[in-house]
This record gives sequence, structure tokens and C-alpha cells, in this order.
Amino acid sequence: MKINETQLSLIRAELRRILTYGTPLYKDKLAGLDPDSITTPEAFAALPFTEKAELRDVYPLGVQAVPDEEIVRIHSSSGTTGTPIIIPYTKRDVDDWAEMFARCYRVAGITASDRIHITPGYGLWTAGIGFQLGCERLGAMAIPMGPGNTDKQLKMMVDLKSTVLCATSSYALLLAEEIARRGIGDQIHLKKGVIGSERWGDKMRDRIARELGVELYDIYGLTEIYGPGIGINCAKDGPMHYWDDFVYLEIIDPKTGEVLPDGETGEIVITTLRKEGAPLIRYRTHDLSRIVPEKCACGLPYPRIDRIIGRSDDMVKVKGVNIYPGQVEDVLREVDGVSSEYQVMIDHMNGRDIMTLFFETNEGVEPLLVEKAVRDVFKLRVGLLIEPKAVALGELPRSEKKSTRIFDNRY
Repeated sequence: MKINETQLSLIRAELRRILTYGTPLYKDKLAGLDPDSITTPEAFAALPFTEKAELRDVYPLGVQAVPDEEIVRIHSSSGTTGTPIIIPYTKRDVDDWAEMFARCYRVAGITASDRIHITPGYGLWTAGIGFQLGCERLGAMAIPMGPGNTDKQLKMMVDLKSTVLCATSSYALLLAEEIARRGIGDQIHLKKGVIGSERWGDKMRDRIARELGVELYDIYGLTEIYGPGIGINCAKDGPMHYWDDFVYLEIIDPKTGEVLPDGETGEIVITTLRKEGAPLIRYRTHDLSRIVPEKCACGLPYPRIDRIIGRSDDMVKVKGVNIYPGQVEDVLREVDGVSSEYQVMIDHMNGRDIMTLFFETNEGVEPLLVEKAVRDVFKLRVGLLIEPKAVALGELPRSEKKSTRIFDNRY
């Protein structure tokens, strides 16, 4: 998506803010740069990328671009290991985030009459508070549950007649299964689900939609760039509209850094256009997608990216073959009788790598037959011979947050 003059003007303002304050993250990276020289797409494309490791290197507040007096809160990445990334926000940043998130709700057809059941975590993580900010800006009723305590979740969902569920796909599935197990589906008033924080396949999507009886929407975002709410799909199609009046997106080849044409799949790179507390220039997200060049039938003027298919750093190599979670899901989608949940175990035994794929099957399926089908399709589509293991529906662990799908035990 070619950058326009309005976006270039906003980026020049971001660069002035960074350089005027002396943001440690960019002190050396942008040394000697004249912001007013960034007047063409070519000049912008010559700016260096920003890497996640660099944000960790300037912990705790080396990304800050305004004085402390202007900072009203901080949030942090949800990772549980290593040095966290801390992102400071000004009042305008919070207001902009609320507006973007409310726009997401509106695109999903959610109104002030809805009751929005929010299950993602609060605190340092951006998820729960982002869903609530948008809800309050929209004027809807927020039910700020946070994760866990499924008994309490379902009681409140029934008693308050929640109409919208906000959750990770893993927790949405857990709730759907628990509602079915308890036989309380006729007491549930949900109409829509807004799902984020992790990628999910079509089988999981179809199962959640079917069991909860809801329309599902993918919401996109990351802590470094506000949080969730910078994009969502509309009812017309699967790709997600993103708010190009707040962020500029590029798609690059993750190996070479070359900017790819619209329609080609690569790594999403984001530049903030209006961020005050922690502006980021050409930030490599490691999320894999593509810019959808066609106009959307819904009529919205905002550009679109396809659903996130994985992350460039989620890849594992087994016997010289690169494997992404999305490839596993594509294989399982082709095989009848396979449900949505799976886990991959990679081990090194007797001098060779072994990949075991555990997957749940629907009732009445013959395990040996479906294992053979999965083995054959995986070999055909991915080029790797694996050990498939069919298990009963509900046997694999469920998560109240994000699910871990691939376990590499070789190192």
C-alpha cells in the first residue's frame, strides 16, 4: 500500500518528536536525520527497521518520546520470559486507542445496546483494558471479567445476558465446551464474538461459531502499537480492515527486508502516525500476512490485511523442512473427522528428529484411518513424514489465555 502525503506528514511529526526529546531507542539509529527530508516513499523506505530486541535493550523507558508529566500510564508485553517491553502512553494515546477500538466494535455491528463480556487479562497487559476502553467510548455496558473462574464467567454471562464475548480463541472454545457440557445453551444470549491475541484455524473458528451460535470477528493489534484494536474484519469478508489514519503498514520479505507488492505474503511492519508516548518507526512485528489489494464490498475506505497466518519467529525446522502452525492447521482442515485442537511435539531420538502430531477427533471416527489420512496429507502438503496420534475430543489441554501448540524438546 503506497504511502500518501498525509501519512508522510504525520511521520515527519513523529520523527521530530523522537529527535527533539532524544528518545534513547533512536538516539544512534536516527542520528543526523532531518525529518523534513522524508518527503517521498523512497525516503521513507530508506529509514531503518525497529526490532523487538531493541525495545528490550532500552528497558524500562527508553522508548519514551515525551516528558514524564505527559505520561498517564504504561503497559507491558505479555511475554513471561526475558526482559519485558514497556510502552508509555499519553492521554491522547489512550483517547486514540479508545477511538480505534470503538471503530472496531462499530464495524462488527456492536452498539451501545450491547453488553460486552470481557475475558482477556487486565493489569500490565493491554488486552482487557483495550476492550473496555472501546466499550466505554462506544457507550456499551462493559462486563470486565478478566480471565479464569469459569463458574463465575458463566453465571455472569447468563444473569447479565451478555451479548458480545471478547476472548482469546482458546478461552472462547473452553467456554463453548463448558456451556455444552452443562446444557445451558438456551440461557446464553451471545450474538457476537470478538477474538484476538492468537492465531486460530478455520476448524476452531467454525466450531466456536457453531457451539456458541455467534458471528465471529478477528481483532488485530499488539502491545507495542497501542494494543488490540488497530484492525478488525467486517461482516462481508475474512480480511481485516486496519486504521491507516493511525498506523502505516508495509509487508516485507522477512529474510531480505525487501518491501513486497500488495497481495504477496510476508512480515507486517508498522509505523505509528499519531503516537506520542512511544512512537515507533518501521517496527517489525514478525506477524505474517498480506495486504489485500481489492476493495471491500462493505464500502469502508480503510485498507485490509488478510488473517494472520503465523509468525516468522514461530517457525521450526524439522529434517530441513520449515514448519509453521498455519501449515499444520491447513493439513488438519483437509481431513474429515478431525476437530480443531492439536499439539506438536518435536524430539530428537537415536540421531534423528521426530515430529509427533496429536489431534482431537470427532466421535465415531476410526483412529487408525484418520491417522493414515493425516500422515499422507502432511507428507503431500508439507513434505515431511510425521507420527500422527489421534486422541478423543476434549483430551488435549485447554487454556484460559493463549494456547501453546508446538513444543520443541530438542534443545
